[in-house]
Amino acid sequence: MQSLRYLLRKEFLQIFRDRFMVAQLLLMPIIQLLLLGNAATFEVKSARMYVVDRDHTVTSRGLIQRLTASRRFSPVGASPSMNVADQWMLERKADMILSIPADFERDIVRTRRADVQLILNAEDGAAAGVTQSYAAQIIAAYANELGTELTPLIRTAGQGTRPDRPAISAQAIDVRARAWYNPDLDYQDYMVPGILVQLVTVVGTLMTAMNIVREKEIGTLDQLSVTPLSQGAFMAAKLIPFWIIALVELTLGLVVARFVFHIPMLGSILLVFATAAVYLVAALGIGLFISTLVETQQQAMFVTFFIVMIYLLMSGLFTPVRSMPDWAQWLAQLNPVKHFIEIMRAVLLKGATARDIARPVGILAAFGIVVLTLAVRQYGRRAT
Repeated sequence: MQSLRYLLRKEFLQIFRDRFMVAQLLLMPIIQLLLLGNAATFEVKSARMYVVDRDHTVTSRGLIQRLTASRRFSPVGASPSMNVADQWMLERKADMILSIPADFERDIVRTRRADVQLILNAEDGAAAGVTQSYAAQIIAAYANELGTELTPLIRTAGQGTRPDRPAISAQAIDVRARAWYNPDLDYQDYMVPGILVQLVTVVGTLMTAMNIVREKEIGTLDQLSVTPLSQGAFMAAKLIPFWIIALVELTLGLVVARFVFHIPMLGSILLVFATAAVYLVAALGIGLFISTLVETQQQAMFVTFFIVMIYLLMSGLFTPVRSMPDWAQWLAQLNPVKHFIEIMRAVLLKGATARDIARPVGILAAFGIVVLTLAVRQYGRRAT
């Protein structure tokens, strides 16, 4: 135990003596959280709208005003020619074209029904879907004001026109939606907990791998291997400092999440730290395993980023796991990042208890034990 204490002191002194590493560990992840927390979103704040109004009546102008007043759509141009509008779309000057036919108001007065065409730039399918949803809601509200039925004819760039059924009518079923766990539908509430997991993963995995490989490069690892230190004490001294630093990083991240992004924290913070402690065993084990496979810090960095990138893309951080192919969903079950992101979102946003997250915590614990055992055995083989 005394030798472990001395080794831990040596590791902490070595870490904090390097100012660049301290900045990497504490400052840079917080900057990344502030940037990604604002940038990583699928929400469409404002779509550029080109208007082709062939009706020029009070009713058509009312529709344009409703779309503009929502602040979801910003008019960037108008003309009676669809050719001009298509050119604007081709040049990426417009995200949506609103085309109002010549007999728009007359049809409403005579038949209580009219068509409106929406042409969307669907290069980014997710953004086009969100834009279409915003427009449909606004058109529905305007139809209720008029007591009529409006049918949006949706056309995405490069495709034909199709009616967006059912038609939006004032006589439609009264649907009252209530959003649980994120009543304001704020995308930051969904993304920031996942970004916190990403930052803790990078600190725990990358720094562990690079720290041990650096010992290889300068030769101190060989010197330590011939000392009477046990392999367990040496591994613990290498992993515990980054385990503690990662928890400190999580603390700082939670403070930023609460007071900068105003993320609700409905569950137990102690439960968050308990599950993070279990998860970090897996993250540190991966870093240790990487260090046994490479010889230089550059190799460690490339291998770590390769693994972390796959973890993040298959974790549900940016896209739901349930939308992936079946084989990818099965493979994602082996991803510890996925399970910790689920835990973070469940505890912070839903107020989940230990019983609610018992399954993903159990998976993390099993994964951590397996990976850490394999890493220690692999290191023992390399050392001998």
